[in-house]
This record gives sequence, C-alpha cells and structure tokens, in this order.
Amino acid sequence: MLDRQHSDRRLGVRLTLATVAVALFSVPFVVLLVLVMSSFTPLNDFDQSMAERFFAHALSIPGYTDFLSVATEVFGPWTWRVLAVLAAVLLWARGWPRLAIWSVVTITASGLLNLAVKELVDRARPILPDPVTWAPGASFPSGHAMAAATGTSMLVLLLLPVLKRRGPRLIAWAVALVITVFVAYSRVALGVHWVSDVVAGVALGFAMVAATASGYETWRRDEGRRPAVPYEEGVEPEAS
Repeated sequence: MLDRQHSDRRLGVRLTLATVAVALFSVPFVVLLVLVMSSFTPLNDFDQSMAERFFAHALSIPGYTDFLSVATEVFGPWTWRVLAVLAAVLLWARGWPRLAIWSVVTITASGLLNLAVKELVDRARPILPDPVTWAPGASFPSGHAMAAATGTSMLVLLLLPVLKRRGPRLIAWAVALVITVFVAYSRVALGVHWVSDVVAGVALGFAMVAATASGYETWRRDEGRRPAVPYEEGVEPEAS
C-alpha cells in the first residue's frame, strides 16, 4: 500500500510539472503575440537588428545561404506532414488506430492553427537588401519553426515506448531540440522571418503537442489504462 501511495505521489508530481511545462510553452507565444499586435517598438527594433545581423553573417560565408535554403526545406512543414502520415499508416497496421489518429490530428491542427494566427496578425516579413529567397504569406508565427517543433516532438513521443533506457530517450529529445533550433535559425538567417516569429512558432508548436498529448492521456485514463507520463514514456507506452 505504501509503495502504491509513493508511486501515485511521484506520478502526481510529474504530471504537475508537465502541466507547468505546457503553460511555460504557451506564455512566450501569448506575450509575443500581444507585443507584435501592439507594434511594441523595442521588440521591432530588436527584430530588425537581429535580422540584419543574422542575414549579413549568412551572406558573408560563400555557399552558406544555398545550404540553408536546401536544409530549411528538407526540415520544412511537408517533411513532418509526410512523416506523420507514414507513422499513422504504420501504427494503424500494427493495431493502434487511436495513436494513428493522434499523430494526424496533431500535425494537422498545428498547421491550421499556424494559418489562423498568421491571418489574425498579418505581420509583414523582413525586407532586407540583396534577398536570397522569399516566402509567401504573413510572417508571424513561423510555419517552418512551428512545424519542426510539432513534428520532432510528436515523433519522439511515438518513439519513446521502444526506447527503454533513459540515455536514448534523452538523446531523442536532444536531436528534436537541435533540429527545431536549426530550422528556426535558418529562417532568420535567410531573411524571411523575424526572431520573434520563430520563437513564437517553436513555443506554439511545443504547446500544441503538449495539449494533444494531454488529451490522449485523458482518454487513456477514461479507458481505465494505467496513468502514464507522456514526455517520459510516450503517449502510448504499451505500443512498444
């Protein structure tokens, strides 16, 4: 009985921390949204300064902008959409239809939310001298950064059940973070986004996955399955 109580207490603490993490991901996005929509001058000045600095540095290295242009599309939104669909097909074939639906819903909802916020804010993209590429649509939040945050973290949550040891799980999260940060950086270095765009995109992407993972965990509990901690065990630990 005591062991069960200690286990429940530890689970409660972990889930509380997970809830706090969701809030922390959401707060930066909300703050940036308010500042951008109010045309907060210090933020605009910071964005302009950083955009010019990153873009000038990228131009100073021969062939670097070409590399970034290719890399940012390799890790672009369509890559994560295709991977999400492929994962869903595999999961459905293996007898995990709800998990397959979760992956498709998560990546789709992320893309639709990004488009909705872009339409709401309608922020102009950077205009820099000697542009090397262009991107359609509004600037805030970055679709590439949001898709990378959503896609990488979603795939990690799907992989965690087969990564039994703590080391590989930490490596998986580290790889997801590195890819996300690189994509965010590439959008600023190419001159198609402001820093606040990519930060907001990353925060909103992580918040989206955290929200759908929490919803999936609620369904698990309603079905009488054992409680799980998604960021440690994945959204469906039994799917190993």
